Amino acid sequence: MNVQISSALRALGFIAAALPLAGCQTFGIGGSSSQIVSVDNAQVSPEAAGVIAEDLVGSLAEVVGPGTGTIVLKPDDSAFAVALEKSLRAWGYAVAVDQKVEVASAIPVAFTIDSFDGSVLARLSTSAVDLGRAYALTETGATPTSPLSVLQRA
Repeated sequence: MNVQISSALRALGFIAAALPLAGCQTFGIGGSSSQIVSVDNAQVSPEAAGVIAEDLVGSLAEVVGPGTGTIVLKPDDSAFAVALEKSLRAWGYAVAVDQKVEVASAIPVAFTIDSFDGSVLARLSTSAVDLGRAYALTETGATPTSPLSVLQRA
């Protein structure tokens, strides 16, 4: 089996196994947003963070369109957090960072960026959906190496 295919399959298996557990840990039982935690363990470059954030936010827009509520992010100065906020605003989302927002219109968003088997695994989570994908870091940013993994909650 091709090494790239084998690596992508392992990354997909990891994402598929981690997403259900990560969703519970990120939003707590019953979707409580009081436990939102975002983590950037890979500490990707600003260029790579921009490519990954744009890719994931574009996919998020297909599921949770702009104008449906205010995206709530915890304050974070990592390259990915900055790129994520910029990308969300560019897609037309209202974004609140560490601000009080009406409960009915709030859409808490958390992310995880981690390294695994030479790839970077990225996950964007809301109470309704988790999006995940593996990326290879390049000199100019990042390139997706797996299909998008989507976990929708009822």
